[in-house]
Amino acid sequence: MKTITGRTDHVVVVGAGLAGLSAALHLLGSHRRVTIVERDLLPGGRAGLIEADGYRFDSGPTVLTMPHLLEEAFAAAGQSISDRLTLHPLHPAYRASFADGTSLHVHTGAEAMEAEIERFAGGREVAGYRRLRRWLHDIYQAQMDRFIDSNFDSPLSLLNPDLARLAALGGFGRLQPKISRFLTDERLQRVFSFQALYAGIPPARALAAYAVIAYMDTIAGVYFPQGGMHAVPTAMSAAAAEAGASLQYGQTVTALERTGERITAVITDQQRIPCDAVVLTPDLPAAYRLLGARPRRPLALRHSPSAVVLHAGTDRTWPELAHHTISFGAAWRQTFQELTRTGHLMSDPSLLITRPTATDPSLAPSGRHIHYVLAPCPNTTIGPSVTSWKDLGSRYRDSLLRELEQRGLTGFEDAIRTEALVTPADWTAQGHAAGTPFSVAHTFPQTGPFRPRNLPNGTSNAVLAGCGTTPGVGVPTVLISGRLAAARITGLARPRPKNPSAPSTAPQGHSA
Repeated sequence: MKTITGRTDHVVVVGAGLAGLSAALHLLGSHRRVTIVERDLLPGGRAGLIEADGYRFDSGPTVLTMPHLLEEAFAAAGQSISDRLTLHPLHPAYRASFADGTSLHVHTGAEAMEAEIERFAGGREVAGYRRLRRWLHDIYQAQMDRFIDSNFDSPLSLLNPDLARLAALGGFGRLQPKISRFLTDERLQRVFSFQALYAGIPPARALAAYAVIAYMDTIAGVYFPQGGMHAVPTAMSAAAAEAGASLQYGQTVTALERTGERITAVITDQQRIPCDAVVLTPDLPAAYRLLGARPRRPLALRHSPSAVVLHAGTDRTWPELAHHTISFGAAWRQTFQELTRTGHLMSDPSLLITRPTATDPSLAPSGRHIHYVLAPCPNTTIGPSVTSWKDLGSRYRDSLLRELEQRGLTGFEDAIRTEALVTPADWTAQGHAAGTPFSVAHTFPQTGPFRPRNLPNGTSNAVLAGCGTTPGVGVPTVLISGRLAAARITGLARPRPKNPSAPSTAPQGHSA
């Protein structure tokens, strides 16, 4: 593994999102002095917070999986996740509802899911699910260490025994056909393949290897932090401060001072911060602008679809909604065609409806509720432009509310007491390329060693972290990206925690 050269005593981390905070905790665990610079007044980055009228809306991800990665970050700085966060395992992880009126609870426990599938689709599908579950576990084991949790120096890094194992498992085939070999019920196939959208690719075109996301969602367990997802960066930043980091909020990085190929200081709109190394976590275009160069690639980067999110604080709820509910439209292939090819808004939308007050009522005033409605949409490169969204947003919000009414959430609009609408225009204003918070899509030429490298050319002491670089999009992978960035500086693939006792594999006091 290549590492940056020269002194690395003082590292400036640009951005207090999950990637930057993960990098900071791992660097602190390796006895580096760390300064974190964040343009906002709070930590979080994409995992931000919107507060209005007593409601606390998570502005970014709502699904937390693989909490051992968080535990690992806290442990690196000699701390425990159980001292900072209370994680609630969600049972069920999701509720899936379909256009034909049927619904399914998605459990991560094998026995509970088998019973639910038998009720939903019969014993034959249970046998297929058992085989699918074993395959998902094997896919995860084949990928995690060598392809996800790894710094690549060249495509030759792929040549290892796990590559042959992944190929033997069918990981280089297509996801949708692979899932259909285990499950014949088209509704069940959706439950175990829609996760490809997180990677920005339709299930019919995604590599079967991306079933690893389905493993995280449907087997490893889904959690929710007390206080909402924003509690995660809040806890990480507190841990970093206690471990000695200096956190500088409300400052925008405007330039990187150089001597030759070496960055010697980070310049903000308020101060100059000398450094020995820097970790850059802004979206790729912003990071490349600071570096003054971008990598040469034969093809332009392709970005994932975006999303419209309606945050609604309501005076009632609907008992059929779980903490996470996936409301599938009747269309499937057409939906992905619209999102990734034609650039049209979904004509028959599939929606993620999250009701965090089902688990943590304290996020809303007494007797009130939070509903987060996420509708995937094309990014601004192939879909409506940023300017178009300024007028389109309110109309699309109204169409979403009509859709929710038609799907049984009667009186949803009348129940809203406060709301916030986020569209691709807002994502663009936050600095996200192509108006999407999901960054660069995981096409084959943008995956693994072919994804934008976390060691950019033209500098000897800068490292990238975040969803645009290795290993990619999603809370678990972004946490890993921070640790991989720290490893480029320290030379330690897994920095030893200051606390000599090894962390447990699940947060103390909570079941996996």
